[in-house]
Amino acid sequence: MCGITGFIEWRGDLTQHSQLLVQMTETLANRGPDAAGTWISGPIAFGHRRLSVIDPENGAQPMITRHEENTYAIVYNGELYNAPELKQELKQRGHQFRTQCDTEVLLHAYIEWGPDCAGKLNGIFAFAVWDGLRDQVFLARDRLGVKPLFYSQGDDVFVFGSEPKALLQHPKVRPEIGAEGLAEIFIIGPARTPGQGVYKDMKELRPGHAMIYSREGLKSYAYWQLESFAHTDNVEETAAKVRELLQDTLERQLVSDVPVCSLLSGGLDSSALTALAVDYYNRNGQGQVDTYSVDYVDNDKFFKSHSFQPGADAPWIKRMVDELKTNHHYVAFDTPELVEALDNALYSRDLPGMTDVDSSLYLFCREIKKNATVAISGEAADEIFGGYPWFHREEMLSSGTFPWSVAPKMRAELLTPEIFEWIRPLEYLSDRYSDAVAEVPKLDGETGKQAQMRVMSYLNITRFMPTLLDRKDRMSMGVGLEVRVPFCDHRLVQYVWNIPWEIKTVGNREKGILRKAMEGILPDDVLYRKKSPYPKTHNPAYLNAVRQQMLHILDDPSSPILGLIDAAQIREIAASPESSSNLPWFGQLMSGPQLFAYLSQVNLWLKTYNVSIK
Repeated sequence: MCGITGFIEWRGDLTQHSQLLVQMTETLANRGPDAAGTWISGPIAFGHRRLSVIDPENGAQPMITRHEENTYAIVYNGELYNAPELKQELKQRGHQFRTQCDTEVLLHAYIEWGPDCAGKLNGIFAFAVWDGLRDQVFLARDRLGVKPLFYSQGDDVFVFGSEPKALLQHPKVRPEIGAEGLAEIFIIGPARTPGQGVYKDMKELRPGHAMIYSREGLKSYAYWQLESFAHTDNVEETAAKVRELLQDTLERQLVSDVPVCSLLSGGLDSSALTALAVDYYNRNGQGQVDTYSVDYVDNDKFFKSHSFQPGADAPWIKRMVDELKTNHHYVAFDTPELVEALDNALYSRDLPGMTDVDSSLYLFCREIKKNATVAISGEAADEIFGGYPWFHREEMLSSGTFPWSVAPKMRAELLTPEIFEWIRPLEYLSDRYSDAVAEVPKLDGETGKQAQMRVMSYLNITRFMPTLLDRKDRMSMGVGLEVRVPFCDHRLVQYVWNIPWEIKTVGNREKGILRKAMEGILPDDVLYRKKSPYPKTHNPAYLNAVRQQMLHILDDPSSPILGLIDAAQIREIAASPESSSNLPWFGQLMSGPQLFAYLSQVNLWLKTYNVSIK
């Protein structure tokens, strides 16, 4: 996996800006620790950092080629899982290849089909191609938004990159935020509205979208979106199709020239992928699968079962390791490490994020990277198959807002009256929710429960899932680890999207159809285990540490966040650690400790990134 960046100035010759391009590219060194490359030709400047996964010797980027007297160049972050089929088709059309890497396949796919190539790709990707024939730059992002792509368009310059930090190196992209950006941080965050870059001068290309930047300007459009149509398969046929798609997807994603491992929590999603991976390795004589799990020092002492987290993972991890005979690695972190890593998590995101949920993943990926370059993860199954509590609780289904935004009024009241009046956070949240509901591709004649669940599925796939994909990308790439997410295969997502709710929940269980699809692959006790989310620390020492950190910020008159928040309100919450520890405000995992950590991250972000508010 890699990091890409670049800029285009039609009226300039960018050869004199080679050092700027190098600086932009070097900000992405963690994404691509193995190699770096830059290319400047007239008004075009491309930069690339490489993590070598396929054909390490020959996949250097930017990759430039000549075809029929025209020059084409590409910078690309991602993996194409249908590269062999595409390569064969392109060979039949007369294209010749000199490497085994998918970068060359993608470049020739663009040369052959132009912008239509995006619809032919199966993979996770963000890329930019300089097209010498059409005198334009083409950029595209994968259908579900697994790989990031930010951009900024000014009067005379277009800048792009895998992460905001690369764009912020360019003098024309300033770290400024306005009312919308503040609303994103304080009422939407750590989620983001699709397309929002938070910074005033920055946007993110939406999943399933492409852009063409030419001398006439910028054009953005959707090349893929979910389609609604009647599902005609019965329960048995549906389970068989889900199993077939998931198995094909995973086997494509196990292809690598470097070590691959699997993340294993003992839950349905990670256990299913690991079991399929072990079966594939056994059939192909590839030896033992390495698996990894994360936990926290003394978590067993402090864990308390609740509706979002009904049971601990440790016994189930052992159950699956014994069943599958994997080479398992237990990784555990203590509270001081989690608190210290909050800063690295912020720098990896360039924005405040999911606090210790981020920092623990950052540390986890750092450990995995010592032995592997690619990991398989069960991310996104809950959004696609309907696993979260808010799919199943009537009060959350009919809340009239994003069901993971569980305390918007409390969050709004943390702002100063002036900021509250300026950004109107509750109105902003309501507008963004209305926008999302209006986008839902409805099915003619569908009403009642089916229509309600289609809306909920759409909200999760397009609004909640990107938050977790952002987290997975930034924390893993922050240490140079590539994480693949088979449940995000667009064929699987499109198929499951149209499965009726009564089939999705067959057996009266959340993700019932996925459980049925995995019958005979997983042991029954694991197959029908109650869902448990990503593990977080339950140690009260973490709450005390981040609470004290926040109080120090409030006591420091130079803290930039003080002009935005009601300090008295925060102190009141901090004065009651018992109640603040049970103060849910985002998703399943973020309560009082994460609120203090999030606000601390906001303060560090404002200070470190020298953010100005305008």
